Amino acid sequence: MGAAGARTAAVVAAVALAAFVASGCEPVTTAGQVPSVGQKGSKVSKDRKTSEFRSLLGQGKQARVNAGPAIMKSGASGEEVRDLQARLKQIGWFAGPVTGTYGSVTTKSVKGFQAKRRIPETGEVDQRTLDRLRAATRSPGSAELHPSIQKQYGLDRRCMTGHVMCISKRTRKLVWVVNGTPTLRMDVRFGSLETPTRDGAFLVTRKSRHQVSSIYHTPMPYSMFFAGGQAVHYSADFAARGYRGASYGCVNVRDRSGIESLYERVQIGDKVIVYR
Repeated sequence: MGAAGARTAAVVAAVALAAFVASGCEPVTTAGQVPSVGQKGSKVSKDRKTSEFRSLLGQGKQARVNAGPAIMKSGASGEEVRDLQARLKQIGWFAGPVTGTYGSVTTKSVKGFQAKRRIPETGEVDQRTLDRLRAATRSPGSAELHPSIQKQYGLDRRCMTGHVMCISKRTRKLVWVVNGTPTLRMDVRFGSLETPTRDGAFLVTRKSRHQVSSIYHTPMPYSMFFAGGQAVHYSADFAARGYRGASYGCVNVRDRSGIESLYERVQIGDKVIVYR
């Protein structure tokens, strides 16, 4: 019996014992009669109660949850295993790299997930385990399933969930990431040393298709504000002069068609991650 089954049996046994004790402190000798003081109960009555008590204990043993046929187990490989590892990683049960190979690390992670949810701890994935895991996680994105994509795009780990404008100062790229999958990529430039672009995690707070700077009186079309007055927006100057210039703190994009598409996809409340 597994740990979960033992616990269930113990609970049932406790309930059965309570029911047995509560069934009457006076032994019954014949139907409807209570013996006088000093009279002993009949052996038949005692045997019947013992039989009933053992029956209740037997029910506790029957409550054990058995593992179903294994869908995935040690030695398996492929995209289904990648999906399993990525989902376990989302909820902190898998610390290794997503490789698509079901080895000892994956087995240990599955056992931990099962133990927490009182599923038979086999280290193998049956339908019950898979259903519980899917209910607790979301469908992994391509960068989660294939870490080489995350490395290729230079994505910060904070960019791997939700809808994110992932902006790297090192690569000077903005990548629009949807649930771990990069869908758009474009060049960007940042503020100068005097007017730097802030690093950190932000949310889109406002959008303005035809924005004009109230301070510098310059056009800022397709503005998506994330840090006070700082925004991601199209820059004609960046398109014309490239990296010879700088912004006043905003994230400039020179691909007009790219930012038009991005503007339509981004919603208020989406994440903005600016990092080095």
